[in-house]
Amino acid sequence: MRTSDLAPGCSPCDQQATSPRPPREEVLATNHWRVAHAFNSALPGWLILLPTRHIAYFAELTAAEAQELGGVIRRLSAALEVVTGCVKTYLMQFSEAEGFGHLHLHLVPRSPTEPREAMGPAVFTYLTSEQAQWILAEELAEIANSIRAAIP
Repeated sequence: MRTSDLAPGCSPCDQQATSPRPPREEVLATNHWRVAHAFNSALPGWLILLPTRHIAYFAELTAAEAQELGGVIRRLSAALEVVTGCVKTYLMQFSEAEGFGHLHLHLVPRSPTEPREAMGPAVFTYLTSEQAQWILAEELAEIANSIRAAIP
């Protein structure tokens, strides 16, 4: 990755340029993708998949980036099953929030005991602006390390 592939002022690009990154910012790093645990989540295992260069939409992906994505999703889903006990993972992409136009995908574990009101699109209730509900940084590091260790 070249720094010219990054957009200054884009939060994911700025984080990509940082070294070293905290564990929650690098659950997995491949040639084309970096995976972070969501910082504003009340749900352990809420992962964010980010291209390592600035991309705004899927059509900008190279063939290699697109091909690698499928394997990354499969491997992370398997690791989330081990670490969180989830029965499925949700995969979502919007990239519309202010400051988050960089293409990113949400890979979210769904527990077998998930309340009905938090299933499907309602899972976004676990992303919150209420800092008091966020998973603490130390716990995020532990979760990230556990997921990294469980990736096949």
